Amino acid sequence: MGVHYKGHNPEAKTFVTIGERIHCIAPTIRKAMDERDPAPILKRAAEQIAAGATYLDLNIGPAEKDGPERMMWAVKLLQENFDNVPLALDTANKKAIEAGIKVYNRAHGKPIINSADAGSRITNIDLAAANDAICFALCSADGIAKDNAEREMHCDTMLERGLSLGMPSDDLWFDPLFLVVKGMQDKQMEVLEAIKMFSDKGLKSTGGLSNNSNGAPKAIRPIMDSTLVAMAMMQGLTSAIVNPNDLRLMETIKTCDIFKNNVLYSDSYLDL
Repeated sequence: MGVHYKGHNPEAKTFVTIGERIHCIAPTIRKAMDERDPAPILKRAAEQIAAGATYLDLNIGPAEKDGPERMMWAVKLLQENFDNVPLALDTANKKAIEAGIKVYNRAHGKPIINSADAGSRITNIDLAAANDAICFALCSADGIAKDNAEREMHCDTMLERGLSLGMPSDDLWFDPLFLVVKGMQDKQMEVLEAIKMFSDKGLKSTGGLSNNSNGAPKAIRPIMDSTLVAMAMMQGLTSAIVNPNDLRLMETIKTCDIFKNNVLYSDSYLDL
């Protein structure tokens, strides 16, 4: 494809961007997965890697009929074509996640399981522990937490479970659930405060950041997303599922890494 993955140092403090664009909700991607057509998937992967994505989220949906086969095909397709790019395996199908992990190459980082919560999906933490994987931990229990006291309760529940299974705390990335501004504007500061709470506990954090701008006009979304990522990074957010082809967003992330002293300044830092 002419695009090479730049590599990833899991020990680095730089912000981790997880590309969101390989998602079965997109008709082009769903059709490609159904027909095992590599071209549309490779195209989106190449675009995100060229834009600087650290991980790619691989969302195959429920995939109830052929989940394991679908996930293995997609994992091998992406890693064989892009220097073993690290992946987040995104599905509610636990057997598909297990199958994906079996063929996953860890050269540039552990696989991510997307995701567990403190409710019916808490056993995905067990799956992550058994397979030395990272796990996104949604601070909810089959629904959105009503406040930060509830988010913290769910955080503590999942952290205790992971630690009891021998997981390092750094392998649990806590998600406060980013909420849509258009309709939930009064909840936005709570989300930022939750990120600060995770950071104060020494925990890593993540989330589907672009959820915040769902329903907003296309021209406004990059402004909202880049503003929120800057605010969230300064509260301690360590990663996010984003559109890496949003140049404004990616330049904001790189600049925040400079101000947080995660990257040594140079005049060419935007090109790194």
